[in-house]
Amino acid sequence: MRFKALFNRDGGTFRTTDMDACAKKAEQVFRDAGHEIDCEIVSGKDIVAALERAAKQEGVEALIAGGGDGTISAAAGIAWKTGLPLGVVPAGTMNLFARSLRLPLDIWASLDALAKGRVMDADIGTADGRPFVHQFSAGMHARMVRLRDAMTYASRMGKIAANIRASVGVVLDPPQFEVDFDADGHVEHRRVSAINVSNNPFGNNSLMFSEELTTGHLGFYLTEPLRPAGAALLALDVLRGRMRQNTSVTEMRARSVDLHFPKLYRKANCVLDGELMPLGRKVEIRLHPGELKVIVPQQSDAGETSSAH
Repeated sequence: MRFKALFNRDGGTFRTTDMDACAKKAEQVFRDAGHEIDCEIVSGKDIVAALERAAKQEGVEALIAGGGDGTISAAAGIAWKTGLPLGVVPAGTMNLFARSLRLPLDIWASLDALAKGRVMDADIGTADGRPFVHQFSAGMHARMVRLRDAMTYASRMGKIAANIRASVGVVLDPPQFEVDFDADGHVEHRRVSAINVSNNPFGNNSLMFSEELTTGHLGFYLTEPLRPAGAALLALDVLRGRMRQNTSVTEMRARSVDLHFPKLYRKANCVLDGELMPLGRKVEIRLHPGELKVIVPQQSDAGETSSAH
């Protein structure tokens, strides 16, 4: 199989990695597994354009993307649109999609797992047509990301510390807002502090990532209006992997979720796979079951094999 690998040198782990050594290791590991691979090291600002070029390159049969969750999300959208399988080298802070795929979180071990891996059909979501592999969120999470992005940090640990400081700020002042929603025909009006719509339901883990990507359903979570004490309890439950058990959270499953914000603050934000962006008055979220081809470890039980290398 002929692979094209794009490594974002500005990804959290890659910032302190010998990138030339990483590329040489990838070439060796993939050759030993009987594949061809061409590796390219690019900056964060150029990664999306490089991925788009690679997907159109004649003879390329699969993409490998190395970087943080933002890089991987962009790569997944490109792979989905072109029908190419995607392999993930986790080099970010949380590496949520790599966790969902049960890939090794060590970049060197992940190369070996991908070279010997298999292709699986996974689900992917879209919000107003924009692909996502993790989640769309509004309310508490969006406020946390906005506060974090206003801070300065230069390393993976610095970003984690900024996340903690921003989370404390949200707990002390949780937002509240109104939403009308239609989840597979179930229509309601709610006042909430948070909305999360995930590509497959969240697992019982502290990082709120999906542990299975083939259920064919979005996870839809509404958090009732919270005061600081309730927000602190929710944060504690999330850290314990017990978010679902928190009585302020309502969980649903659906193939489609339409959101309408009747009293939208003009500077309101949402988050899509970690990226902060303006929140529109209406958002249409859809799941596309089995449409994203991903490379998973040979022995992984993340889903059924669609084709083998």
